[in-house]
Amino acid sequence: MSALHRFASPKFLPRLLLIDGLATGATALMLILGAEMLAPVLQLPAGLLRTGGAICAPFALWVLMLSRRVAVPHGAMAAVIAINFAWVAASAWVAFGPTWQPAAFGVAFVCAQALVVLVFAELGWMGLRAMRPRPGVPA
Repeated sequence: MSALHRFASPKFLPRLLLIDGLATGATALMLILGAEMLAPVLQLPAGLLRTGGAICAPFALWVLMLSRRVAVPHGAMAAVIAINFAWVAASAWVAFGPTWQPAAFGVAFVCAQALVVLVFAELGWMGLRAMRPRPGVPA
């Protein structure tokens, strides 16, 4: 099966959303419950970590709810993708912006989770594009 067919499979986006939602939920729990332990290691404020977790939690629930749908609505999937890209941009700002100076491990941690989110966003974009009807190709 070609990659295009895989992305165009009706099961692709719900499965991607399930994995995204589970990963985001795990991240939310880690950031909320482990903020005090992570803060000195990452050299990032515990409040920032908890806030990141608090942002992730409702997003994870929404994404998990979307993953249960047989057909993911185009607009909802586009919103998930946009939010994921926004998270990547915010992560870059946290890691490299002027506000915080995380430790090398903090930069690595922020960049690693941003890379995972970027992969989710890109796969979602590819799946969304594959689901679009193409002229001259029977549905």
